[in-house]
Amino acid sequence: MTALNRTTVHAPAAPVRLVHVGLGAFHRAHQVFYTQKAEADPANPQWGYASFSGQTAGITPDLTAQDGLYTLVTRSGEGDSPELMTALVEARPASDIGRFVELLADPQVAVVTLTVTEAGYHLREDLTLNEESPDIIADLAALRAGEPTPLKSAAGRIVAGLRARRDAQAGGLAVMSCDNIAANGDTTRAAVLGFATALDPDLAGWIADNVTFPSTSIDRITPATTEELVADVARQTGYEDAVPVVTEPFSSWVIQGEFPAGRPAWENAGVEFVADIDPFERRKLWLLNGAHSLLAYAGQLKGYETVDEAIGDMEIRDRVEHLWEDAAEYLKTPGLGISDYKKELVKRFQNPRIRHSLAQIGIDGGTKQRMRAVPILKAQRADNAMGHGAAYSIAAWIAYLLETDTIADTRAEVLDRARRSEDPVAALLAALDEELAADTYALALIRTFVSALTH
Repeated sequence: MTALNRTTVHAPAAPVRLVHVGLGAFHRAHQVFYTQKAEADPANPQWGYASFSGQTAGITPDLTAQDGLYTLVTRSGEGDSPELMTALVEARPASDIGRFVELLADPQVAVVTLTVTEAGYHLREDLTLNEESPDIIADLAALRAGEPTPLKSAAGRIVAGLRARRDAQAGGLAVMSCDNIAANGDTTRAAVLGFATALDPDLAGWIADNVTFPSTSIDRITPATTEELVADVARQTGYEDAVPVVTEPFSSWVIQGEFPAGRPAWENAGVEFVADIDPFERRKLWLLNGAHSLLAYAGQLKGYETVDEAIGDMEIRDRVEHLWEDAAEYLKTPGLGISDYKKELVKRFQNPRIRHSLAQIGIDGGTKQRMRAVPILKAQRADNAMGHGAAYSIAAWIAYLLETDTIADTRAEVLDRARRSEDPVAALLAALDEELAADTYALALIRTFVSALTH
C-alpha cells in the first residue's frame, strides 16, 4: 500500500489564500471540493485552504501526515467515484492560534469560512453576543491580557486575526459562514462585531468598515467516515488514506455578498451568486432540512436508523409530502424550481449507499426545529390556516423527547425540565416558540399527533 502525500501523487500545493474554522467532513466535501473544481489550471492551483479544527485537534494529525490530501468518494446507487482532493494545503489544530493570526494578517488571504454549528457563534436569540458564555469570557480575558493561550470561540479567534490584519495594514477580507442556519451572514457579523466591540470598539469600527460577511446556502449530505470506507478507498485507489470522506452526487452552494480581497472563481464550479439569498435559504431549510428533522424523529420512533430506511416507510413519506405542501405555499419566488427540487430530494433520500444517520440529524432539534418547522406553522397560523405537515414534524420531535432517555441537544437542560413538567407537550412547544404554545388550535393539533406517536 502506497502512502498518500504530495510526493507520491505529484500534487502541487496552492498558496494559502483561504482559511477555515471547523475542519470536518462537510468542509472537505463542500468548500474544499468547490475550490478545487474552480481552478482554471489544476496543474498550477492558485487557491489553497489552511483549515483549523473547531475545538480539539480532531483529524488534523492524520491530514498533516498526508500533506492535507484525502480522498473524496462520491457514492451513488451505481457505485463509487473516488477523487483526490488537493486544495487543502494545511490542516491545523484549534490550538495553533499563532498560525491562525499569522494567516489572517497576510494580505494574500482573502476569505475566512466557518462551519462551527449555531452554538459556535455564542449569540443570544436577539443576535447579541452572549458575554456570559464561559468561552467568550475566557477569550476576552486572554486577548485583553495579551496571553498566547488557545482561544476557545470562533469569534475570539477571528477577532484576534482581524486585529493583526488591521495592524499589518493588510486591508479587508470576507468572513463567510457555511453553517446550516438562517441568515448566517448576519449571524457571523453579529458574533464577530459583538466580540470586537467588547474587546476594542476602535477595532470593531475597522472591522465594520473593511470586512464583509456574505450569506450562504449550502447543501451536500456527508455521512461520517467509517472503517469500511477507509478499506474501500485503499482497495479502490491503492493509497493508504486514514481520513477519506464520503458524500452524495448532489451538491449546492448559493452566495450573496461581496469579497473585498477577491475569491476563487467558484461560479466555474457551479456556485450561484444571487442578489437575495433568503428564498434559497428557506427552500433548503424548510424542504431538505425540514424533511430531515421529520424523518429523524418519526423514523427513530419506528426503529429506523437511516434516512433511506425512514423515507421508505410510506406513512412517514406521506408526512414528508404534507410538510412540503405546507412549505411550498410560502416559496413562490420565481426560479426556485420547487417541483424539481422535491423530486431531487426524494432521489437523494432514497440513496441506499449514503447511510445518513437519523440520530446524527436529530441532534440539537431544540434549535433546528425553530428554523425548520416553526416558521412554516407560524406562517400558516398568520393566514388562519392549519396544514398538518409542520405541526406533525414538531409533534414527532416532542414525542421523541418524551420517549428517549438522553437528550442530545445544546439546550438539553431546558428541554429536560420542560418534558418533566405537568404539561410536557405545551412546555416543549413553548421551548420552541411561546407564541405557538399560546395558540389553542396549534397546540391541540400537536397534542393529537403526539398522542398518536406515543401510544
